[in-house]
Amino acid sequence: MQAPLTGQRILMLVGEIYEDLELWYPKLRMIEAGAQVVVAGPEAGVTYAGKNGYPCQSDAAVSDMSANAFDGLIVPGGFMPDKLRRDPHVLSLVRDFDVASKLIAAICHGGWIPISAGAYRGVRVTGSPGIKDDLINAGALWEDAPVVIDRHFVSSRKPDDLPDFCRGILQVLQPE
Repeated sequence: MQAPLTGQRILMLVGEIYEDLELWYPKLRMIEAGAQVVVAGPEAGVTYAGKNGYPCQSDAAVSDMSANAFDGLIVPGGFMPDKLRRDPHVLSLVRDFDVASKLIAAICHGGWIPISAGAYRGVRVTGSPGIKDDLINAGALWEDAPVVIDRHFVSSRKPDDLPDFCRGILQVLQPE
């Protein structure tokens, strides 16, 4: 039996103080489903520490990434998104995924990156209650739910929502 995401490529973002579970759980779940996962950070080959100290080495530099090479983007939370959203290439990359209607999945504070890219206007989303006002002020339509799927956007609130978040990602990446 072939894994459901065989042949698909997923880009994940990493940086200092990422939320450990919000990176590792989806990464391993997508690999389990057959996808190739590339983790990109500010620099290639650098080991970044999670909020809880778990390390993640980047496979590539985000500046070398192109939405054309991937089927979707996953943005973990933590404090990492606040710094990465200041990188013009990160924002351009998110816009490219959006224009191509490719998966943009963000959990917890990961929503800061699509906010800064201008991708959430008119989109139904959820996220950490800590960024609820930011989401609303960016024109997003806030919902308090474990997962919200709106077209190619998948969003969740916190690590406890990870099973629903990953099911949402799989639903978008393998439409029926």
